[in-house]
Amino acid sequence: MGMRHGASFVLAALLAISGTAHAEDAIVTASQVTRFADTDPGGRVGALVWEGGLVLSSSADTFGGLSGITFVGGENHLVMVTDRGQFVSGQLLYDEAGLPSELIGVTIEPIRNSSGAPLPRPFARDAEALDVIVRDGVPSAVRVGFENLTRVADFSLDGYVPRGAAREIAIPQWLSDARTNATIESVCIAPPASPIAGSTLILTEGVYDEAGRNRAWLLGQRDAGALSYVASPGTNPSDCAFLPNGDLLVLERGIALFAFTIKLKRVPAAEIVPGAVMSGEILLESTGGDIDNLEGLAVHAGPRGETRITIISDNNFNSWQRNLLLQFSLPQ
Repeated sequence: MGMRHGASFVLAALLAISGTAHAEDAIVTASQVTRFADTDPGGRVGALVWEGGLVLSSSADTFGGLSGITFVGGENHLVMVTDRGQFVSGQLLYDEAGLPSELIGVTIEPIRNSSGAPLPRPFARDAEALDVIVRDGVPSAVRVGFENLTRVADFSLDGYVPRGAAREIAIPQWLSDARTNATIESVCIAPPASPIAGSTLILTEGVYDEAGRNRAWLLGQRDAGALSYVASPGTNPSDCAFLPNGDLLVLERGIALFAFTIKLKRVPAAEIVPGAVMSGEILLESTGGDIDNLEGLAVHAGPRGETRITIISDNNFNSWQRNLLLQFSLPQ
């Protein structure tokens, strides 16, 4: 190639690595959702309190496919991942009644490989779950789980936005060899109050043990090992999140009569150890128009200091599906 073309190629490569050519600020429109299961905000739905929600949309063609969510510090800053290999970062605002009202300051940028370049092909981009890594009380990174090219990787936080090269985390060989779109759907990190504090739980969507249970794995220096999860008939885990006391929430998703269905379960902290068979009690279940393809789950402090549970949906970049953000709380 000529010198001019060669220089242009090198410049393009450098821009791709630095990310300046690919980060995008997006304006997101948020329409409030005030009813769930014929209940107004503040009312009981199952074992939870309904706290309102949003339907999110944007003219940016990179916004959508939201498959995982975590909160990365105070003032309700959040990070989501998409199944096209993007980080979506922003700040969630509440109205005077404590209902979610807006998502502002949204930045969309590509998730990068260990060389610092955007993920090169769709098979490698399918990010499905994430959680925040807190060191010395400060959010410092996010840990992301991928399916298809199955792996787990950490990304440093630049303020409230993940950036930079992936740092891959070792996972069991049986898991990395399972290269399908039903592998790592859930990644969550145990809080300080948990008996397995600091350990990472990986929960698969469609990898089963001999008894037909969803295979799971704990990454930890003292707590590493296999365990399993018993999902309800017709549903499989789509995300997990720990409560502050160490109990685990698991979001299950399925399809019934051409409609999405979900169950949210609570697993006691004592059940989350290597060798355990986790099950849990149902806190919430729903089918039909109140929900969509709910995939992401996060636990965080709400505007009143209460424990909030946020669930998001993956619209698969389809115009006939919604990007929902729904919030519930534990009864005081």
